[in-house]
Amino acid sequence: MDESGSARARGNGTTPRPRLEDVAARVGLSTASVSLVLRGVPGPSERTRDRVLKAADALGYRPDRNASLLARRRSRLLGVMVDIHSPFHAELVEHLHTAAQQVGYDLVLSTQTRTRGEQTAVETLLAFRSEALILLGPTAPAAALTALGRTTPVIAVGRRVASVDVDVVRTADEDGVGQIVDHLAGLGHRSIAYVDGGKDVIATDRRCGYRAAMRHNGLEAHIRVLRGDSTEKAGETAARRLLGSGDLPTAVVAYNDQSAIGLLAALGRAGIAVPGAVSVAGYDDDTLSRLGCFDLTTVSQNAEEQARHAVTAAVERLDGGRTAFREIVLAPRLIARGTTAAVS
Repeated sequence: MDESGSARARGNGTTPRPRLEDVAARVGLSTASVSLVLRGVPGPSERTRDRVLKAADALGYRPDRNASLLARRRSRLLGVMVDIHSPFHAELVEHLHTAAQQVGYDLVLSTQTRTRGEQTAVETLLAFRSEALILLGPTAPAAALTALGRTTPVIAVGRRVASVDVDVVRTADEDGVGQIVDHLAGLGHRSIAYVDGGKDVIATDRRCGYRAAMRHNGLEAHIRVLRGDSTEKAGETAARRLLGSGDLPTAVVAYNDQSAIGLLAALGRAGIAVPGAVSVAGYDDDTLSRLGCFDLTTVSQNAEEQARHAVTAAVERLDGGRTAFREIVLAPRLIARGTTAAVS
C-alpha cells in the first residue's frame, strides 16, 4: 500500500489486512514458498512450515480464499438445497460439511421454506457459483431436474429421479416402510393405519411400501391411509381424525418422524397411552426421534452414508471426469424403540 493508502487506512481507524507478502517478509522467504506452506503442498521442510505458520498466526494472516479461487476460475463450492423445517436435512448438512471438507470443498446453503420455493433456492446456489448442486429431497418434476442436470452436475438425495442426467443417492423407502409394517404385524397388530406425506415421489414410495407390506402380511382389508404431510401439525390432525372416527387402530405409521411426533402429542393430550393402547412409528431417525421424551420407533436412512455418497458423486463429476450417471440405493434399517409394543 502506498503512503496515501496507509494514511487513509489510519484515518478510517482500520488496520490493513495482512498480506502474503507480509508473512514472507517476516520469515525471509519468497511468497511462492510461503504459499506452498499455507496451501499444505508437499515440499517445504517441517522447520520451514513451522516458521511460516507461526508468522502467519502472529500477523493474523488469513488467506483470501475467494481471490485464490477466482484466479483459478473455480469456486470449489457445492450448493446444497435444504428444507429449513426438516431436522433430518439439518443432520444431512452436518455430514455433508464433513465429507466436503475432507476433499477440499465447502458448502453454500440455500433454504427452501413455505414461502421460498425450490427454483429460487437453486437460482441462489448458482448465483454463488456452486460447481455442483446437492438437492435434499427435491420435489421438482423429473423433467426440470433433468434440464438442470444438463448444465450443472446435480445430485438428488432421498428420492427417485427417472433421468439419465441426474445422480441419485437414496434409501429404499418402500422397503423401509415395509420393515415397520412387518415389525408391527409381528407384534400382533392388524389394524395398522398410515399417515401419508403428500403427493411427491418420496411420499408416493413410502405409501406404496405401506400398502405392499399390508398385503404381504394378509392385512389388505385393514389398509387405511390418512391425508397428511411432513409436519407435526399433520400428525396432530391425523390423530384427531382417528380419535373422532370411533375406530382407533392399534398402530399408526407416519410418513416421517415429525408427523409421528405430532401424533404422539395429540394422543397424549387425549389420554391415549403409547404404546399401551396405540403403537406409533415414524421414518428418518432424526435427532428428535432419539430424545428420551419421544423414544420413537423409526427407520434410519443413514444420513452420514448418504452425505458421503452425495459428495463423492459430485467430486467424481467435477474432478474425476465421470460422465455416466448412477443411482445409489442404500438399505434402510428399522430401529425399534419405546413407542411400539405387542397388542395388549
